[in-house]
Amino acid sequence: MKKILFSFFLAGIAMSVQAKVTLPQVFGSNMVLQQGKPVVVWGKADPQEKVEVKLKGLTRKAVANQKGEWKVSFAAQKASFDSFTIEVKGDNTLLLENVVVGEVWLCSGQSNMEYTMQLRKGYKKPAAGVDQAEEELRQPENSKIRLFLVAKKKGEQTDVETNGWEIAGPNSLAQFSAPGYFFGKTLQQQLNVPVGLISSSWGGSRIEPWTPLAAYQNSSTFKQETQNGETKIENAVAGEMYEAMIRPIAPFAMKGFIWYQGESNLMFEDARYYAKQKLLIDTWRRVWQDKNMPFYYVQIAPYYYSKRKDKTKHNEQALPWFWEIQTKCMDIKHSGMAVVTDLVDDLSDIHPSYKWEVGRRLALWPLAFDYGLKTTVFSGPQYKSKKIVDDHIILNFKHVGSGLQCKGDQLAWFEIAGQDGKFVPAEAKIDGDQVIVSAVSVKSPKRVRFGWNETARPNFFNKEGLPALPFRTE
Repeated sequence: MKKILFSFFLAGIAMSVQAKVTLPQVFGSNMVLQQGKPVVVWGKADPQEKVEVKLKGLTRKAVANQKGEWKVSFAAQKASFDSFTIEVKGDNTLLLENVVVGEVWLCSGQSNMEYTMQLRKGYKKPAAGVDQAEEELRQPENSKIRLFLVAKKKGEQTDVETNGWEIAGPNSLAQFSAPGYFFGKTLQQQLNVPVGLISSSWGGSRIEPWTPLAAYQNSSTFKQETQNGETKIENAVAGEMYEAMIRPIAPFAMKGFIWYQGESNLMFEDARYYAKQKLLIDTWRRVWQDKNMPFYYVQIAPYYYSKRKDKTKHNEQALPWFWEIQTKCMDIKHSGMAVVTDLVDDLSDIHPSYKWEVGRRLALWPLAFDYGLKTTVFSGPQYKSKKIVDDHIILNFKHVGSGLQCKGDQLAWFEIAGQDGKFVPAEAKIDGDQVIVSAVSVKSPKRVRFGWNETARPNFFNKEGLPALPFRTE
């Protein structure tokens, strides 16, 4: 009899727990809601439980379905620093306090996105100038910027693991993404609205774990590899980080994504990286139900890949070859790339330290394309076309800004080749918005390449200080 009563007691507790209205972790006090998009709030409750959500004087009601799922939607809100409380009421009541409306971005990738504001062991201080991350950690809390840090988990999870939304300040910033934070800070200062940043990254991760397995299974490029229950793409488990660290956040309304990843895919010279990045972007956009969500990313930095002891032996041109793939990824609509060839002190360090400038350069893209600041120069010079004239080649560029410049006495890292395809160092001179390239030993030039080496840290910029993209004309 005691066992029976105890069983009823446990069942009562279980029913009591189950009956509580719950929200995904991404909803919480201190959060930022995305302006200009419908506010969708969803969660769990007991089947058939009535749920009521109140937001800024508006009320929406729902009834949980047989799976205990419910969802309500509010009209898009305008950005404001005026905070408010959201009340979610079922058999219990949840209060989400100090909520504001502004711009929300997801920051993801591997270690250079995970790179924290507080230097971790093994990370090096910048050789030049002031460590702006260190300076930022000395500042008081800034309620205009809110942070949401996702803990590392693999495999299917019902929700992310996190401490929730926090006001940007010394404690919350210490372990937060430095490029993500400085991206958000730039937007906040330029737009004068609240900014919310969600950081979900994992050092050393390849791109495949950030895309769901189903996307690979449905892709004409990859579906053959995922037949017969296979879950790996080139020995990487597809979707294991997506399921734990991305999917539970969707479809929380956001403006877009920033991405810093690629080093781990270069290490096995991944020729299909373009297809994988496009698949990731298309999938994330579909999950967020917005085919035009912007996706901005960082071209990986110069580094001695040829000196690594990887299974794949790299030569000095493996990195520029991968840079070329990353440049092609800009063909994916509503995408853009920040170039960081000049932000490296030590070529043996795969984690260059100037993350405040990385974040700033990433922010230039949405400022120009998504926030209407059309005069913003968002990219360094990008090769457009060439013209062969006698013994020299004239190069034309996009994104020259207010003009081209050489930071030094003479342009470096230009090479030229004739019909034999043998490249030699070239003399390169800026002439207005063009560059004229030649070499005494090449009388009939056919092609040019620029920055085509893993050690290349060129001195070719536009006058806005943004470096030129490495390229080859063929």
